[in-house]
Amino acid sequence: MDSSFKPWAFLDEYRGKAFNGQWPTLPEMFRIIVSRFAERACFTIYEPDRISLNYQESLKIIEAVARWLHSKGIRKGDKVAVTGKNSPEWTVAYLGVLFAGAIVVPIDYQIKNEETDLLLKTAKAKILFVDEEKHGYYTSNPKELSHIVSLRKGVGTYIYELDGPEAEIEAAKEEDLAAVLFTSGTTGVPKGVMLTHQNLVSDCYLAQGTPFPVYHTDVFYALLPLHHAYTMLAVFIETISTGAEVVFGKRMVVKTMLKELKDGKVTMLLGVPMLFNKLLAGILKGIREKGPVVYALISALMALSGFIKKVFKVNPGKKMFHAVLDKASLTTLRTCICGGGPLAPSVFRKYNQLGIDFVQGYGLTETSPIINLNPIEHYKETSVGKVIPGIEMKILNPDERGIGEVIVKGPVVMQGYFEMPEETAAAFTSDGWLKTGDLGYLDDENYLYLTGRAKNMIVTEGGKNVYPEEIENEFQLFDEIEQILVRGYVADKKMKKEDIEALVYPNPEVFKTESGAACSKEEVRTRVEAIISEVNQRLLPYQKISRTIILEDPMEMTTTKKIKRDSV
Repeated sequence: MDSSFKPWAFLDEYRGKAFNGQWPTLPEMFRIIVSRFAERACFTIYEPDRISLNYQESLKIIEAVARWLHSKGIRKGDKVAVTGKNSPEWTVAYLGVLFAGAIVVPIDYQIKNEETDLLLKTAKAKILFVDEEKHGYYTSNPKELSHIVSLRKGVGTYIYELDGPEAEIEAAKEEDLAAVLFTSGTTGVPKGVMLTHQNLVSDCYLAQGTPFPVYHTDVFYALLPLHHAYTMLAVFIETISTGAEVVFGKRMVVKTMLKELKDGKVTMLLGVPMLFNKLLAGILKGIREKGPVVYALISALMALSGFIKKVFKVNPGKKMFHAVLDKASLTTLRTCICGGGPLAPSVFRKYNQLGIDFVQGYGLTETSPIINLNPIEHYKETSVGKVIPGIEMKILNPDERGIGEVIVKGPVVMQGYFEMPEETAAAFTSDGWLKTGDLGYLDDENYLYLTGRAKNMIVTEGGKNVYPEEIENEFQLFDEIEQILVRGYVADKKMKKEDIEALVYPNPEVFKTESGAACSKEEVRTRVEAIISEVNQRLLPYQKISRTIILEDPMEMTTTKKIKRDSV
């Protein structure tokens, strides 16, 4: 562990007083930060005017929610689900569950109600906090839930109005479960990642030790969904670990985003490639509109700025391009972090040239999630980052180039998959290393370079995990399709943008004319594309198929009638 920079060192003065053990629990951590920064803004949203809770106000409401949960029978180890749009109420619910000693189950608000039902049943959640739009569905279909609470004003019981009598609440310990996170794209048999208080608290502080300084004066922007491990840890938990402020964004619409970034004086912007690509495209469009001569001059100055920043560790870009950044409402930005998917090095480079410290990281839900992060002072554009302090990483069975499966150990690694012992055992090596399923290599400074991902999984530009088998299952009832294989393809090599394609072998018995002759290729393609379009309507936006390839010959299959993916 790097002993020169320990952002968590301040915890030593609270050890034995506010908490025991190596790391505090999330409630203990929050109370420590409240004692240090009680009057500082904590949770802020623009609706459209600024509504904000400071740390002391937040603690008061969170403790009231915990008392209410206890009064409704929630005890240590029980599970309570939270689903809704990003808001202060969402984070109050999340922390209220933990303050009650219970385990929080954050659920993607964008999935279908039937999928949410399955996750609630799988997790055995007793109470659900939900946004007002879906409140009616759950009050009319209570399932096995004992209470349904509206997060926002509008219908039902509003979370800020909850309270209960004083009670002796049994607090969770450092090694106890804090959250069960269902990874994106899971239907059928959901896979819940079990993370402890130690997992989440250690990850938020160890990531800062890369070094990656976070200050109590920082303002984070929570635009990506909070249920996702990346935003939950790198935005929400990082914020409350330092006394910083988090501004909740509502939509990934550039105009709205830029207004909220400016109004909120945001200093820390974390996102996925799609977000940063959109922002950069807007900036460059504005420069191009000034004419080819100005564009050429600014491009040359950007290259010079990037060279100075990289070689001399001085950042002239903020002053050089103040007017450009001001027009894009980005003058207050101190740091941008990209995760959740591959980012083109050219995008990485341009942000740094403009004077914004821009880094990328890597991790999995199973690792809380951050395990690699690029140090601001020593970033490498083609690497996903340096292994963070306290984490061991090595390459399993490396080839002659040093490439193999990335495996990790450390306090951030999950306890396993909820009630799935076989899947849990399969995720680890015999000596306890977590298998990430990703291929890569490490350089002599412990920076990781990824060369491939899990065997079948597709990671979209928006950072979503897409599981091909789930999409393929949607085509089972179409007689016209004999075989289908869904996979990712590189739609834009320069931007490293990956989309989804389907390889289809049509059923020759169906595509015949009345005389028994084969239908024309045009007729076959028209019908197959109509089926693809129909299925796309049922899929989530990030799961939609964008390219279809019609095959003339069937794909090779195993004896159990599964397509041999590696042979296609």
